[in-house]
Amino acid sequence: MFHFLFFLLFFNSLSPLTISLNPEGYVLLTLKQIIKDPQGSMNNWNSSDQNPCSWNGITCKDQTVVSISIPKRKLYGSLPSSLGSLSQLRHVNFRSNQLFGALPQELFQAQGLQSLVLYGNSFSGSVPNEIQNLRYLQTLDLSQNLFNGSLPASIVQCKRLKTLVLSRNNFTGFLPNGFGTGLSSLEKLDLSFNQFNGSIPSDMGNLSSLQGTVDLSHNHFSGLIPASLGNLPEKVYIDLTYNNLKGPIPQNGALMNRGPTAFIGNPGLCGPPLKNPCGSDVPATSSPSSNPNLPENSPPNGAGSGIGGSEKNKGLSKGAVVGIVVGDLIGICLLGLLFSFFYSRVCGFNQDQEENDLNKGRKGRKECFCFRKDDSEALSDNVEQYDLVPLDSQVAFDLDELLKASAFVLGKSGIGIMYKVVLEEGIALAVRRLGEGGSQRFKEFQTEVEAIGKLRHPNIATLRAYYWSVDEKLLIYDYIPNGSLATAIHGKPGLVTFTPLSWPDRLKIMKGTAKGLTYLHEFSPKKYVHGDLKPSNILLGLDMTPYISDFGLGRLANIAGGSPTLQSNRVAAEKLQEKQKSLSHEVAANILGNGYQAPEALKVVKPSQKWDVYSYGVILLELITGRLPIVQVGNSEMDLVEWIQFCIEEKKPLSDVLDPYLAEDADKEEEIIGVLKIAMACVNSSTEKRPTMSEIQEVLTMDLIEGTTVRFPQL
Repeated sequence: MFHFLFFLLFFNSLSPLTISLNPEGYVLLTLKQIIKDPQGSMNNWNSSDQNPCSWNGITCKDQTVVSISIPKRKLYGSLPSSLGSLSQLRHVNFRSNQLFGALPQELFQAQGLQSLVLYGNSFSGSVPNEIQNLRYLQTLDLSQNLFNGSLPASIVQCKRLKTLVLSRNNFTGFLPNGFGTGLSSLEKLDLSFNQFNGSIPSDMGNLSSLQGTVDLSHNHFSGLIPASLGNLPEKVYIDLTYNNLKGPIPQNGALMNRGPTAFIGNPGLCGPPLKNPCGSDVPATSSPSSNPNLPENSPPNGAGSGIGGSEKNKGLSKGAVVGIVVGDLIGICLLGLLFSFFYSRVCGFNQDQEENDLNKGRKGRKECFCFRKDDSEALSDNVEQYDLVPLDSQVAFDLDELLKASAFVLGKSGIGIMYKVVLEEGIALAVRRLGEGGSQRFKEFQTEVEAIGKLRHPNIATLRAYYWSVDEKLLIYDYIPNGSLATAIHGKPGLVTFTPLSWPDRLKIMKGTAKGLTYLHEFSPKKYVHGDLKPSNILLGLDMTPYISDFGLGRLANIAGGSPTLQSNRVAAEKLQEKQKSLSHEVAANILGNGYQAPEALKVVKPSQKWDVYSYGVILLELITGRLPIVQVGNSEMDLVEWIQFCIEEKKPLSDVLDPYLAEDADKEEEIIGVLKIAMACVNSSTEKRPTMSEIQEVLTMDLIEGTTVRFPQL
């Protein structure tokens, strides 16, 4: 009996060690067994645990696995099919590893899966048709892999899909039927750098929830651009570059007011904004004929007349044309005499009547269209009260709603106060109050602000509306929720800790800012110059998308009544230079401009695009080093450009220059050095030797991706 009890107690003491781990834990152990894990990410995955909920990368709910997330850990191998047996699995994230092989069909048995993020691996093969089982899928990111084949038609059954990113693979074939109607919840779509072909589905215009950039670039899409794409939200930027599209570019909705950068690389496209006009033989974007009553063998309007036309269909004779012109001139003269007589009789009477009314204390009203010079000037330059003026068709609020909304101060500067305003519907806006002066320059202000309001680019903060009165001038923008780049690099004053930017995020900010500046410099209507670019006016969206803000703000504030101009800055800089003889000319200028103004700002009155290039270069240096643009060296101050040049001359290692928060990204040394070369080209003291923003954008987007040498001849 004693031996039996001893055996029973011994068996019970061993049983937790042999059968303690639940079935989900054993499923995950198969992953650990077949995948190489050089960084030990799965070292604490032990069979002695009761469940896997405490394991690295595993998240549970009610003791059941709901998430597997092991990104950027150099995992090597293929995924086991058994993962699909995790019935409550919601999220899978293996981004930026070295996984390969095909996606196991069994993975799609986890029908509750909401996000599948596999970008930055070497997966291959096609996407299984079983993806239709994932009715709750919201995020599918397979970018930067080796997937091939057509996109399965069954993907349109994923009705809740919000993010579809397939860029940089080898996908081929047509987009599935019903792509636009079936995936109507899509908010982000990126199909770039694949081999998709066929026409762009006309129902893609139904994707009314899309945001940011819809990227269809670098594929083999052919045929006409469907006019229905214009039905997408106007704030969406549609990138169709480098395809085989042809015909006229539709001029409606989201396709209007776009620069040529959205369409380049399609030799068959014509019409605005491209320079090559459409000929008469170019097919229209819509099927109905503009001349439905003409038989098929009839020439179009004007064909066969004039030079090259047949004698039978020859145009009017010279005598007939001269007769028509003379008759028109006589008619115009008669109309002018009649108008003059009418003006002197009727408007003169009303002017006398108005004076009589004003003498009686009542404001008279003119009953005819009498536009005297003094009246028009009074209307435009001495406005006492002006309603809220929308600059976008999507503005759905009025002045009363704006003034009643909750407002929070975001910041103050010499130009004005910036508020976050939250309307009753929960819509957040950014409102800048410019001040109370400048009541005599409304017409000038109106021209300037409405020109700025027409600019539309995914990396430029959009001006939505404005308000003008004698006592108040307001600019209303979209609210960008993630603060400024200055805060993202250095943190908020007074806060000890903050989340530093990773290198991929910094690179994304560099590229987006370059795209925005390229648009301003080369593709905006007036080829604008920002003139005051710095991290504090580069705002960041939730996904770290950069938005260049405060464009044109200095001039608007000057018109509205008084902010410091560049001229006053130069006067102050000259005084500073007199007081600080020990500082170089460039350092004095940069300390005044917070380190971002080009050295020639002291000498040249009008800002140039090369000013922006210099400022952009300083921002790149700031993103690489994590340092402020004015560096404290011993008891003296040195601007960041001079400090970097000193470090290069002294042949200091990259680690001495690099932001300490980027220590984990040491494997990106080649990219970082490439960006450093770009920055040094931008801050060249010679304006002629600085690259253009389009050259910078090309190097950032192509050379760094391909790992080739940065192509600036002066380096």
